[in-house]
Amino acid sequence: MNNYKNDFKTFSVLTLGCKVNTYESDAIRRELAERGAGEVPFGEPSDIVIVNTCAVTAVADKKSRQMLHRARTANPSAVVIATGCHAQELGQTLVDNGTCDIVVGNNLKNRIPELAFSALDDIEKNGSLSFKERVFIEDISKNCDYEDLKITEMTEHTRAFIKVQDGCNQFCAYCIIPYMRGRIRSRSKESVIEEVTGLAEKGCKEVVLTGIHLSSYGSETGNATKLDGTALADLILAVDAIDGIERVRLGSLEPRVVTEDFAKKIAGAKKLCPHFHLSLQSGSDATLKRMNRRYTAAEYREACDILRKFFDRPSLNTDIIVGFPGETEEEFAESFEFVKSIGFSRVNVFRFSRRKGTAADRMKDQIPEPVKAARSKAFIELDLTQAAEYRKQFEGETATVLTESIETVNGKEYRTGYSERYLKYLLPADTPENTLIKTEGTAVPLE
Repeated sequence: MNNYKNDFKTFSVLTLGCKVNTYESDAIRRELAERGAGEVPFGEPSDIVIVNTCAVTAVADKKSRQMLHRARTANPSAVVIATGCHAQELGQTLVDNGTCDIVVGNNLKNRIPELAFSALDDIEKNGSLSFKERVFIEDISKNCDYEDLKITEMTEHTRAFIKVQDGCNQFCAYCIIPYMRGRIRSRSKESVIEEVTGLAEKGCKEVVLTGIHLSSYGSETGNATKLDGTALADLILAVDAIDGIERVRLGSLEPRVVTEDFAKKIAGAKKLCPHFHLSLQSGSDATLKRMNRRYTAAEYREACDILRKFFDRPSLNTDIIVGFPGETEEEFAESFEFVKSIGFSRVNVFRFSRRKGTAADRMKDQIPEPVKAARSKAFIELDLTQAAEYRKQFEGETATVLTESIETVNGKEYRTGYSERYLKYLLPADTPENTLIKTEGTAVPLE
């Protein structure tokens, strides 16, 4: 047990990457606060500095290195802890090169508060950190248990991201995450319900169920080819039934999990928002095969059709990668026309980024950056057009929005709010936060 229970200490946390990292950082914050520490902004003097890193792309790796260097430079006497995917990958190297004091892997983040305070104790007693063991990483390439972290406060103004699943068995050709996050493992439904109930009691009205590969929830005994959404659908209905929760959203889904049975079942959830992110990456079957995405464009279209069958004008969002190795002009055109034909409400466009350790990094026919830039520009323009067309469907209709933060637009302050379909509305600045409001206003573009 540390000696700092009644001796006020400060900490700062910087989170890079995905919403799962955001959730895990918030859980770490809660544990540190319960031990009596107070949070300060990252970059300001503090006793403990935690950088929750990302490694999804080479750019993310670089930013993780930069932020760890910044953490050390700004707080040379602090206990600097690296965690997350970049830390999982580099491990001892980060300690050996002086980047940080302690490295904690992805399935041991619940140990961070204990390690941080033990390190402070050690420094106080010995004048410097004398720990011999400074790297705490599990071999997550093998099956391991789900690390059951918890949060007690909302993550973003009025909504809370709830991590329900970790790991991925898909091994897409461009992705390093299965190596950094390990095999799929799921949180118990009881644990999720307990956490969401507690958040609802504190005024949380909207939760987002998320994971590294959400569609694999409850499928530990399955395989990468088949996805059974039964457990996920059951979880959605259980969260939907919690008193006080007004909205339930879902993180990114694989199109293969969207069957008639799955959609029909979740359509029975009264609070589930008709807002779905279906990961696509390419509309070309040849490109999808090289990506190891395990579905065809036709199967993807079928998933969209199923959702539109069971939900009224659902918001369908997706991700697209342009410039994947070997992507010909014909494949790009095929992908572009496919996305155009679906009519998404939002398309997130990414240029392929080589990531050491992935199959795609070793592929021939890497695409030149100027070609990637031109293809990205075309998709971004298509996204703007489709997003405007989707918003236009709801002009003149009354929308129910959940109010969030204050934002300045053209020099004037507004209260922002989002509808069930995640359309953004601007309301008078004096509108209360975290309130469901009906408006006949016009939706505005997302950032």
